[in-house]
Parts: sequence; structure tokens; C-alpha cells
Amino acid sequence: MAHQLEQMAYVGETPWHGLGNQLSQNQPIEIWAQQAGMDWRIESSNVSYMAQNERGQSIIMPYEEQRVLYRSDTHAPLSVVSQRFQEVQPREILEFYRDLTEQSGFELETAGVLKGGKKFWALARTGQSSALKGKDVSNGYILLATACDGTLATTAQFTSIRVVCNNTLAIALRGQNSSAGVVKVPHSTKFDADKVKQQLGISVRAWDEHMYEMKQLSQRKVTQSEAAAYFDAVFNNTTMSIADQEENIIQFYRDVATQTAQANAKEKAEPNAKAMTKAMDMFNGQGRGATLSSSKDTAYGLLCSITEFIDHERRAMSTDHRLDSAWFGAGAAIKQRGLEQALRMVS
Repeated sequence: MAHQLEQMAYVGETPWHGLGNQLSQNQPIEIWAQQAGMDWRIESSNVSYMAQNERGQSIIMPYEEQRVLYRSDTHAPLSVVSQRFQEVQPREILEFYRDLTEQSGFELETAGVLKGGKKFWALARTGQSSALKGKDVSNGYILLATACDGTLATTAQFTSIRVVCNNTLAIALRGQNSSAGVVKVPHSTKFDADKVKQQLGISVRAWDEHMYEMKQLSQRKVTQSEAAAYFDAVFNNTTMSIADQEENIIQFYRDVATQTAQANAKEKAEPNAKAMTKAMDMFNGQGRGATLSSSKDTAYGLLCSITEFIDHERRAMSTDHRLDSAWFGAGAAIKQRGLEQALRMVS
């Protein structure tokens, strides 16, 4: 089975995805670049094609509208882009953290390369940490990632990691500050690290607002029917309010529990029935940290069951495919819906 992970490095305990080469703490950016597989450059060449002239001779013709991006070390192709595409170098992702680690107390924890160099990232702990009731601790991070194949803008994102289960959740704030916590730089624009840091507002504000929301979720008790409706809204991306869904969805779970034939019929009708059932089981005590007072029968517990399912339980071709999905792809989108649906319960 082909893996997406090219190379990765980390410090401290093994990351939740279980991948990478371990480093000792406080390593310089240069060591990170080497050990994380980010010590190469993106080079480019104009696109050409082969044609035949009137005498049947092969001739090479330029196609000036596009360029091929390739790795400087292996010369492996990465993508074909327009002349306007502004690539971000792997080393730039790490250099983003230099002053933060040397002057502001941040600590790089993971960095690496996916898809043979088409996507790369670095994750640093900010030093911010908070606990909900029951000693349910979450730590704050900043994730910076980019891609040169058109699948991801250069994205700086506040991220929360719940210690008890290593679940990851991108921090997005509501209301007037809904754009806080994330900055996306399209590849039509040159990446400016200082500007991104200024826009991101690297401070305690985003973290404090996020943890205030998590505290609200931990205080919101939910019923089994509300939980069933929540999982339907998240996994099936329904637009109905949770209250409107409860009657129909709770019947599905009664059928699963009492009649196998009905459960099979419902599974055909519900494309994500297995995922919904697994998430419900995790919410009801099978998930890591599910019995903590912050999670048990609360909206926060619903959200944690979603993040744990995506990070650890969702079917994936490999662990590194799961990482890519959980941070950047379909899994990240499901977690975002989970956050939005949970916050609706306390709005």
C-alpha cells in the first residue's frame, strides 16, 4: 500500500498518528529541516511539448502559460501550475516559527512532508493550556501548512489538542471574530510570514475565546435523542435543526438496538450509519475521556466523539492518509461541522 508520508520529525511523546522520527527538544530549525524531510527547494521549469514539423521531424515547442514544479533533490515532478502561482518553500514553513521558538516560548512538535512533497506542514505548541472540569486538559498549537498541487492554500491555523485522547480540533470562532484563528494565503499572493502572524493575532485572545466556548459546551447537557440528531447532522451534512431531527433519528437507533433486519435496512438508507453508531457508542462511554465530567452527556462530549472518531477510528487507507484527511481533507470538514453543530446547542 502506497503511503502519502514522505518524512516527518517530532519531539516528546509519539504523535497521535504514530508516525515520524523522534528528536530531542530545542533543536534548531536547520535540524528540523533535515529530519523532517524539508531540506530541499521547489524548482520550476517552463512547460514544453513535442510536435512534428512538415518534414516529420520532432520539434520541442514551449507552452509559456504554465510551469512544472519539481523537487531540487530528486527532480521528481510535483505539479503543473500557472505562471502566476506563488510557491511557498518547505524551509519557509519552518522559518515561520524561528522567532516564535527563539523569543516567544513556542516549541515545534511535529513537521513533515506528505504526498512526496506536494504538501508539507509544521505544528508548534504555543504554551497555552486550559482544563475543563474533571481535569480535562487541552493544549494550544499553531499549524502552518501549504501545498503546491492546488489542494491547499498556505494556511496558518490555531489548533487545540485534547490531552486525554490526542484529538485535534481546528479553532474557529463565532460572531464578529469568526475569521479569527485562521489565515489563508492563496497561491496567487506571495506568502508574507510577518503579515500572516499579524493577521493571525498570535496572542491569548483566540485561545481564551475557544476555551470559553468549550466550557459552554461542557455545561450543556444533552439527551440521547439530541445526540442522535447531532450525529445525523454532522455525518450526513443535513440542514435541519437538531430539534427538528430528533423524532426521526432516535427511531433509527431504536431499530439498531432491537431488530437486525431493520438495522440493515436503515444502513442502506443512511450512508454513514456505521460511523454514526460508532460515534454514539464513543459518546456513551467507549471513547477516551468520555466518562470525564466535562464530556459525559454534554455537547462537549459530542464534539470529542467526532474528533476522536476522525483522528483514530475512521476507516483510512493508512495512518498517514488519516492524518492528511483529519487536518486538511474530508475529516477536517466533518470536524468543522461537528464544532458548528455543537455550538448551535449553546447559541
